[in-house]
Amino acid sequence: MAKTREMEDSMSRLNRIKPQTNFIFNIIFIFCAAICIIPVFFVFMISISSEESIRMNGYQFIPETFSLESYQFLFKEGEMILQALGVSVFVAVVGTIIGLALTSTMGYVLSRSSYKLNGFLSMVVFIPMIFNGGMIASYVVNTQMLHLKDTVWALILPLCVSSFNVVICRTFFKTNIPDSVIESAQIDGASQFKIFTRIALPLSKPMLATIALFLTFGYWNDWFQSSLYITNTKLFSLQALLDHVQRNIEMMAKNPAMGLTMQQYINNMPKEGARMAMAIIIIIPIACTYPFFQKYFISGLTVGAVKG
Repeated sequence: MAKTREMEDSMSRLNRIKPQTNFIFNIIFIFCAAICIIPVFFVFMISISSEESIRMNGYQFIPETFSLESYQFLFKEGEMILQALGVSVFVAVVGTIIGLALTSTMGYVLSRSSYKLNGFLSMVVFIPMIFNGGMIASYVVNTQMLHLKDTVWALILPLCVSSFNVVICRTFFKTNIPDSVIESAQIDGASQFKIFTRIALPLSKPMLATIALFLTFGYWNDWFQSSLYITNTKLFSLQALLDHVQRNIEMMAKNPAMGLTMQQYINNMPKEGARMAMAIIIIIPIACTYPFFQKYFISGLTVGAVKG
């Protein structure tokens, strides 16, 4: 008993952080947090700056003149913004669900050492992490063979499965679901599908939340798929719309409003502020989503790191 206490005291001393070290860690964390927060704050301040202030003084943390004209302009273009928002939400939700279903099933199958094709399929999954067929090959497959061009599925299917995510699932299932549990369920007459849905998935919430977060971020921030496969402006996501606005702000002035001529409409547009306001609109939904995943996300990243 005394020896156990001595070991516990020894471990406690080893794990104890000195106040000076703790202070340094806090400074580092504050600095890292500032690196993430300051750019968002800077973009927001630009979005509420007047065009005249930006034209005269450039970008400033504290603008000389505040203005909500950028958000008022986007409100006038509400139909286009809401349409793009609807596409982004649909792609993120449907893509995450499909990606979770495919990734988790593939990871579970590859985690079973008794599966005969385990080695071969593991290599099939692993090789694309290092090599890929290139952009031309994927473009030909998606447009000529699968006919995904100018469909919403072109934004979903090419990104729904990642070798990295499959490897994460495979490792999680292999290290956290013992073979003895699977064998016991098989003795009781459970099929592999029932074992997967009734045993594996309920024990895998941290991993599923982590993969879901990766997929959601990937879909929400993606604009490249739209630039490759989408020419129909009705299928633009918010990110694709912002990309087009960044390259050509006049795109948003294709339909003059309130009887103004095209040139008058363009001249009245808050060009710089509109870009930044759209960026803020894109950031808000995903920033509000993250807290719901945070608990499971941290568990998913740390699971298996320490074994008792």
